[in-house]
Amino acid sequence: MLVRQAVQLMLSIQPSFSRTTGRQLSSKAIRRITSTQLEAAFPDTTTRYGTLIQLKLWLTLQDHIAELERWVRQDLARPDLLKRLQSVPGIGPILGMTILLETGAIERFASVGDYASYCRMVESVRLSNGKRKGHGNRKCGNRYLCWAFVEAANYATRYQPAIRRWYERKRARKHRVVAIKAVGHKLARACYYMLREGTTFDPGRAFQ
Repeated sequence: MLVRQAVQLMLSIQPSFSRTTGRQLSSKAIRRITSTQLEAAFPDTTTRYGTLIQLKLWLTLQDHIAELERWVRQDLARPDLLKRLQSVPGIGPILGMTILLETGAIERFASVGDYASYCRMVESVRLSNGKRKGHGNRKCGNRYLCWAFVEAANYATRYQPAIRRWYERKRARKHRVVAIKAVGHKLARACYYMLREGTTFDPGRAFQ
């Protein structure tokens, strides 16, 4: 909820700044801009005060979010598992904590297939005599894990050469969304074994 509100505020500040100054303001720049600089950019009083209020609310939310992240990190029962997850390209502290906390005890999943299905990385399809007869309940599983692995997949395909090569081969035959989901599926499977066996990420093993 806090993150969503922060994003909405940021998306309100950016177009106001762009319309008034003709320049783009990135989220990183918003973090660095001072009230005095922002005030000077808006000659119109109404727009100026409205944007200043939004900026102050955004900065307050950022402080609360950072505090929550510190609490979550301190309460992690197995911080070593978080470090292992962060060896995966695209998985940083936030995605790592999301995966770790939403997964829970890895022992509750009997197989890697069960875990991938719980992460919504496996398409739910009904088959009869080898023919597709419809879809199962697509809302089964954990949407936060699905989001986390898709986000990691988008990053990994840009910055990890072995993963990008595997993605490009998949992309040549499938739609981009399907190919990204396939990368996310691979990452979910890799994380399952990492959490179960206590290993770190090996792209050569995961993306052969």
